[in-house]
Amino acid sequence: MENFKLPIALVVAMILQISGGVWWVSQQAATISNLEETVRDLSSRMAIENQVNLERDVAQNKVEIEDLWSEVKAAGMHMTNITELEKRVAVLEKEIEFLERYLDPRGEFRP
Repeated sequence: MENFKLPIALVVAMILQISGGVWWVSQQAATISNLEETVRDLSSRMAIENQVNLERDVAQNKVEIEDLWSEVKAAGMHMTNITELEKRVAVLEKEIEFLERYLDPRGEFRP
């Protein structure tokens, strides 16, 4: 092993390969670092957008619920009006029945 000689081309090729490997690894590390930062930024942005969307949806649903309650109230009022109308019609029907029973064709009371 005393006369062990390496060709200079082999030494240069090894140095170039090692240098290239170090450069490639550093590029990969930089790319990964940039991607991690991008993911962090996007995650933060998505969290903000989700919060804004949630607040908008809650406000919109609140308005829709208020509209639904007003419609329910209006439906209840309509039902009350219909019931009142049915009572009036029933009273009128009873009056007509009474008049038919106790009035003669000339409009005079019969005993």
